Amino acid sequence: MQSFLVSTTVVGLAEIGDKTQLLSLVLAARYKKPIPIVLGVFVATVLNHAGSGALGAWLASVVSPNIMNWAVVGSFALMAVWILIPDKLDDADAIATKRAMGVFLTTTLTFFVAEMGDKTQIVTIALAARFHEFFGVVAGTTLGMMLANVPVIYLGNRFSERLPAQAVHIVAAVIFVVLGGFALRTALYPVAHPMF
Repeated sequence: MQSFLVSTTVVGLAEIGDKTQLLSLVLAARYKKPIPIVLGVFVATVLNHAGSGALGAWLASVVSPNIMNWAVVGSFALMAVWILIPDKLDDADAIATKRAMGVFLTTTLTFFVAEMGDKTQIVTIALAARFHEFFGVVAGTTLGMMLANVPVIYLGNRFSERLPAQAVHIVAAVIFVVLGGFALRTALYPVAHPMF
């Protein structure tokens, strides 16, 4: 349950102002069909984060616990800094629409590609490695993505303009620092201090 709650919170906050959230906003403004957009975001997120969670769980099983602990410490430290750098939606990410694809398929493909190498994908890998758990992490990161994106899809510009993105990013960075601190404690004292 802990992995699920941590994953939901961290990814939900990390997604605020992220390029995939901006993509959700662009898709909502362009198509004005929230249900197929929400379903496309959900399918793309599940597929992307399932692969990421599997990679993180696999890394935890093949890399020595000591090295994995230090890798998790480093990834949380990097995420704490990276989360403070605002994302912008590139023209290449924006949407090359083909009429034959439809809203759902366009959303699914575009969102899946935009999520590749994104903050939330990297966090999913790190959390799965940290908790040695696939299902709780993937379910949590997917819920976090949906909590951050569904309001943007339905409320559009009105919602995104009122959200204090910088404050949310600072809170997310602090959470990554705290998680990194717990991971550091585990890396320094692996037997005396179990994970979290």
